[in-house]
Amino acid sequence: MIPLDHLIAFLVTSIVIIVIPGPSVLFVLGRSIAQGRRAGVLSVVGNALGTVPAVLAVAFGVGAVVAASVVAFTVLKLAGAAYLVWLGVQAIRHRHDHTHVDAPTAATTGTLLWQGFVVGATNPKTIAFFVAVLPQFVAVEAGPVWAQLLVLGVIFQVLAMVCDSAWALVAGSARAWFARSPKRMSTLSGTGGVMMIGLGDTLALSGSKH
Repeated sequence: MIPLDHLIAFLVTSIVIIVIPGPSVLFVLGRSIAQGRRAGVLSVVGNALGTVPAVLAVAFGVGAVVAASVVAFTVLKLAGAAYLVWLGVQAIRHRHDHTHVDAPTAATTGTLLWQGFVVGATNPKTIAFFVAVLPQFVAVEAGPVWAQLLVLGVIFQVLAMVCDSAWALVAGSARAWFARSPKRMSTLSGTGGVMMIGLGDTLALSGSKH
């Protein structure tokens, strides 16, 4: 069992890291602005599910190998960036499809979850983060290290889901207010697409892990 002092320190560290907007938050904001609160929240869930493989990989040692490989890190980074750009382009192309807050979204629940999953799974910073941070709060004498890493990873994801969902609801509510004007709604949806494209470009052009 993880010592209480280690757990408290991890909770504080996680909250500080999570409240600072990063790639996941920007992705969720983009989806919420483009397609509303439902799309934003489902993207949050999908994104969290997409990071589960990273938690498992780190817990069982594979994450360290990926984080140490420049090729693996770069391929994963470019794949995730390209997917974000594609989602942004789609949001801009279909910005006129969501000019009313109650209009049915073209994306099904499964599609939104899958897209969020892909973004989470292809974010190399997730593995790098877990490799760098989780082990610091493990107590070797407290039990199996892999089990402690899994518990810490799950705790982090739960906290992240709560915070990201709050961002999604706020952005979605702003979208509902803008929906009073179809023109503003179209512009807002396009803005969400631009945000995702910009995020994808930033990730693709960012330096290596070194």
